This record gives sequence, structure tokens and C-alpha cells, in this order.
Amino acid sequence: QVQLVESGGGLVQAGGSLRLSCAASGRTISTYTMGWFRQAPGKEREFVAGIIWSGGRTSYADPVKGRFTISRDNAKNTVYLQMNRLKPEDTAVYYCAADRGAYIGVVASTRGAYDYWGQGTQVTVSS
Repeated sequence: QVQLVESGGGLVQAGGSLRLSCAASGRTISTYTMGWFRQAPGKEREFVAGIIWSGGRTSYADPVKGRFTISRDNAKNTVYLQMNRLKPEDTAVYYCAADRGAYIGVVASTRGAYDYWGQGTQVTVSS
């Protein structure tokens, strides 16, 4: 079993930056694809970014391409989401997720592909 804990959310002005962290415990996530999702009030949870086990391939949703960067440090069992040039429409609860399939070389963008989820961290971007 893997436990995921997100941190780094908060209130920021439009144009600002935040760095989210997702710390895993219970077992290593070094073989897992990891993803970030977000859910705004009244909307479905949506894929934001993902990274394969080695860090050698990433994937981003179109609204965040060029502004967000996902990375991982397997030695620290942690995944990050650097968010730059934030917009009010980025306001949401951000969730970290793990796909427990080992050594998968692609990033899934569907919620059902992920087995473990964190509790989420709130990101609010003011205009």
C-alpha cells in the first residue's frame, strides 16, 4: 500500500508560481508512473501532468503545457509539480496519483489508470 501526501498549495496572484510536492510512503514509487490531477468546484477531476518511472517521459494537458513542469526524485520518493504563470482558471484542488503498474513507459491520462491517490492540496489563484 502506498500513501501519498501533497503539499505546497496556497493562495497566489495571477502570474505567480507554486511548487507542489507529493511525498510517498509505504513502499517505493520508483517503478510507478505518477500523475497530477486537479478538480475545480463543480467540475470533473482532470489530468494535469504525468511522468513515467524513470522520469524519461512526461505528458501534459494542453491548458498547462509550457507553464507546468512535472519531475520526480526517486531517491526521496517524491514527485513535484512546478507551476508558473498561474491563471485564475488553475484554481482547484490538486491531487497526486500513482499507477502501480511497474516500469510502464507511457503516461495514462485517465483517472481509472491510477491506483493510489492523495488527499489533495488547494491552489487558489487570484486575479
